Amino acid sequence: MWIISLSIIMLLAAGREVMVRQKTRFTGGWTYKIATASLTIAATTILVFALTVIVRPEPWYAPRYALPFMGMLLGNAMTGISLALDVLTQSVKRDRRAIETRLALGHSFAQSIEIPMRDALRTGMMPIINAMAASGLVSLPGMMTGQILGGTPPVEAVKYQILIMFLIASTSAAAILLAVLAARYRLSDQRQRLRLDRLEKVT
Repeated sequence: MWIISLSIIMLLAAGREVMVRQKTRFTGGWTYKIATASLTIAATTILVFALTVIVRPEPWYAPRYALPFMGMLLGNAMTGISLALDVLTQSVKRDRRAIETRLALGHSFAQSIEIPMRDALRTGMMPIINAMAASGLVSLPGMMTGQILGGTPPVEAVKYQILIMFLIASTSAAAILLAVLAARYRLSDQRQRLRLDRLEKVT
């Protein structure tokens, strides 16, 4: 119960951090709801999979593994969602005329907002992709460096770091995709209209 309680606190705090980083937010607290729900689904799923299938500590929910893993997954996914939602809302506001023109020509809302969504997904995934591309060559990740300095054989430290990077990338991709899809749903209605009235600029 303590581990679940701490994980919930971490999720709620991560959702709030995503919300406060936005230049334009959804009305009614929907930015917070979208961010928290996306992080919860993605991080919980990947964390349980990693602990029960890959790492397999005894017990599987051992806090020395569960909480650090949760922190690393949430920290990176939080950054990705923040960037993705910010790019999406700003792009939709900027390209309003182009989106409404495509809607008027008979395109579905999903087709009309395809370019802003693609930009949002690419921007959200850029930090983790850059980190994975440069890891071990340009930069030495903190966890791997700490293990090596603590006496762990370098090969074992590298294996753990590769595992962590894949878990982070999976969590970030899933969370960003869920958040962008939820935001797209919130930006339209049953009549396939663009609902910019559901956005508010942060003063």
